[in-house]
Amino acid sequence: MFTFNRKLVERVFLALIAILTGLALFPLFHIILTVVAKGLPVVLERGVTFFFGTFKEGGIGPAIAGTFILTFLSALIGVPIAFLVGLYAYEYPKSTIGRWTKVLLQIMIEFPTILVGVFVMQVVVVPMGTYSAIAGALALAIILTPYVAIYTHEAMREIPFTYREAGFSLGLTRAKVLFRVLAPMAKKGILTGVLIGLAKAAGETAPLLFTAGGLYESYPESVTKPIGAIPLLIYRLIQSPSPKDHAMAWGASLVLMTIFLAIFLPVRLSMKEVKM
Repeated sequence: MFTFNRKLVERVFLALIAILTGLALFPLFHIILTVVAKGLPVVLERGVTFFFGTFKEGGIGPAIAGTFILTFLSALIGVPIAFLVGLYAYEYPKSTIGRWTKVLLQIMIEFPTILVGVFVMQVVVVPMGTYSAIAGALALAIILTPYVAIYTHEAMREIPFTYREAGFSLGLTRAKVLFRVLAPMAKKGILTGVLIGLAKAAGETAPLLFTAGGLYESYPESVTKPIGAIPLLIYRLIQSPSPKDHAMAWGASLVLMTIFLAIFLPVRLSMKEVKM
């Protein structure tokens, strides 16, 4: 009797876990299916024009180009700094600066991104007198920095201390141990942080409202001029009362989701945990 009840309780518990897991994943799959169902007809109807045409031509080409430019520039600015910050937090965990660095990184992850946009507007946009790609990229670089830094710090901590000691025993300097021994061993964890940071930056809208400005009738020509982005375009389209604009917003959402999944999923799934 006791054995029967125990097996019954176990089955009920597993069923409950399965149901709760399904409920947790339901919003994600619902979003993906909804975006595909409403965005795919728009993309198929307009064809190549949707990807390369300007807004007047019924396309989002400038927004796609702007998203790639902003993401690239933000990575160029933020990733090296974040990598070095993560290394410092790992190398000097007990120092005052090291402890405060970890605290500030945690705060930055939860910090409202719209305030980042306001800050960059005051220090870059207002002095320049115009929205620009460089201002938008700087805002996105600030947003992705804590993700890359924290993942770098945690990836370095996963490396056994014996490898560090082995490097010093060979006469290597601290810098060489960090950059030539430990960092290459932690590259998968670091790359994961970079991908998550870039995905976060590529999907941001709030900071771009105050920095990028938006450009959809022509392709961007300079980093000192306004630039468009897919999330910013979607935000503006859904405020329009026109059903055509709403349809374009669904198509743009599908493109944005496809870009994110095409970059993140293959790389992330191909990563295997390194056994030490």
